[in-house]
Amino acid sequence: MMSVNQRALGNTGISVSEIAFGGVEIGIPYGIGVNDHSDMLSHWDAIKLLHAAVDGGINLFDTARLYGESELIMGKAFYDRRDKVVLSTKCKHFRDEKGNIPPYAVLKKIIESSLTESLSTLQTDYADIFMLHQADLQILENEDVSRIFLDLKKSGAIRATGASTYATDETHAAIESGAWDVIQLPFNLMDQRQQKLFSLAEEKGVALVIRSVLLKGLLSSKGRDLHPALKDVEEHVRKYNGLIKDNIPDLSTLATKFALSFKEVTSVLVGIDRHEYLMKSLEAADGHYLNDEIRSAAMGLEYPELEFLDLPKWDRLGWLK
Repeated sequence: MMSVNQRALGNTGISVSEIAFGGVEIGIPYGIGVNDHSDMLSHWDAIKLLHAAVDGGINLFDTARLYGESELIMGKAFYDRRDKVVLSTKCKHFRDEKGNIPPYAVLKKIIESSLTESLSTLQTDYADIFMLHQADLQILENEDVSRIFLDLKKSGAIRATGASTYATDETHAAIESGAWDVIQLPFNLMDQRQQKLFSLAEEKGVALVIRSVLLKGLLSSKGRDLHPALKDVEEHVRKYNGLIKDNIPDLSTLATKFALSFKEVTSVLVGIDRHEYLMKSLEAADGHYLNDEIRSAAMGLEYPELEFLDLPKWDRLGWLK
C-alpha cells in the first residue's frame, strides 16, 4: 500500500500526514446521498477502514463530541495503536440557551467535561489536538476561552490547541491571538477566500488543516445531476474538467492536489466512509501537486458568487439529497 508524506503541524513539534481522515461520516449521516444510518458503515467496517488508513500512512484523525458515534468508533479502532495516530477532537458547544458565553467557572466546567468525555470515549488519556467547534469572533475574543484551553495544554491533557473557523475574519483573529496552534478552515477550488491568510499563518507558526476540500462531495463524481437550484454551480464545476490531465485523473484528485500545492497547508481533511475514497485520497497525496501554470488556472476559476456557497443552507433546503 502507498504511504503519505508528512508535514510539520505548525510549531507544535508534531508531524502529520498530508491527508487527514475526517471522522464525521463514520459517526452521523452526512453528505450528498446519505440520508440516515442505513447509508452508513457498520462499526466493524468503519474500524477496518480506520485501520486501513493507518496502514496507508494516514496518522491525523479528526473527530468531535458532536459527531455521533465517531469518537466511540475511533476509540475501538485505536486503543491498541495509540502511538501511531494523532487524534484531533472538538469541544461541544458551550453557549447558554440565550446564546451567551457563560462565566469562567461554568465555562471551565463545560470545556473540561467535554474533554473528559472525549478522552473516555476515545480510550486515551490525552488529545493531540483539542479544538473549538465553530469558533466565531465573540468566542475567539473571549480571554476565558483561550485561558482554559491553554491551561489544558499546560496540564498535558492536550498537546495542541485548535479552532475551527468559517469566515476569514475569524481565521485572522485566531491566528493573531497566539492562543491557537492549529486552525481548521474551509478552502477549495470554488471558494478560495481563506488563501489570503495562508502566509500570515505560516509566519506565526500556526498549522492550517483544510476542510471542505471536496465541498461536501460536489467536487467529485457526486457533483452531477444536482438540484435545479444548483444548476449554475454544476455548470461551474464542469469548468474544472479542462485542468484534468497528466497525473490528475479526475476532479476529486484535482481538488485535493490543489489544496496540497500550497506549502502553508499542513494537511487536507477528507471525509472518508468508503475504501475507494481512502485509496483515491492516498493516490492524490503522492507528493506531486499542481505546477504554477495549472494552479494559477485553478485560482482563476473561483466561483463568482461566493456568498451563494452556503452548504448548511443548501442542506436545510433539501438541495443536497
